[in-house]
Amino acid sequence: MPEKLNLSNLTPAQARKDRKRVGRGLGSGKGRYSTRGLKGQKARSGSHKMRPGFEGGQMPIYMRLGKQRGPYSKDAMPMGPHRTRTVAVNVRDLERFDAGSEVTPESLVERGLIRNTKYDLKILGHGDLSKQLSVSAHNFSKSAREKIEKAGGSITWLRGEPEPRKPKRRLRAEIPQAEPEPPETEEEAAESPESDQSEATEEPESSSEADQTSDE
Repeated sequence: MPEKLNLSNLTPAQARKDRKRVGRGLGSGKGRYSTRGLKGQKARSGSHKMRPGFEGGQMPIYMRLGKQRGPYSKDAMPMGPHRTRTVAVNVRDLERFDAGSEVTPESLVERGLIRNTKYDLKILGHGDLSKQLSVSAHNFSKSAREKIEKAGGSITWLRGEPEPRKPKRRLRAEIPQAEPEPPETEEEAAESPESDQSEATEEPESSSEADQTSDE
């Protein structure tokens, strides 16, 4: 029979632990510096509220290490921390499907061509395809799309057809070239003002020669 509960046998459910009382004199063992040591940043108030990754002002590890490259453009596929992971299946592997069947990521998992549908699926154009199939995937290579459509099949973009990428550099506009002028005839050359100008330039020279002779 359990003992009757009273104040003499009342105990806490688990052992109590007194909080650490600092700054109560040298006799307590936690006085003077209050377990914080001499000076420094960690001896000040608010020193234990530093953000994660803070290394005291020196260059942190995440800035010292090099970063992996990856596609970050708007038309890129959804990606993880740095790189895009894609599962590739060639058109030659689609020959095991019956003609007229629909190929989806789930059906590829059933046939053992891919492990799961966790990552995006891309159809590549290695090999030949002779059956009419309706293929659904996240991306298609140019050759794979041509071979599927050539066999009478169709493709379905699971995330919409991506827009074509714009060129990084603008193409220079072609400079229009002037058309070559037709050669002048003898009559046009005689009537052209250039001949009149040449005659006008010759007249002052003759007049200056006449002045020189008169002075002599």
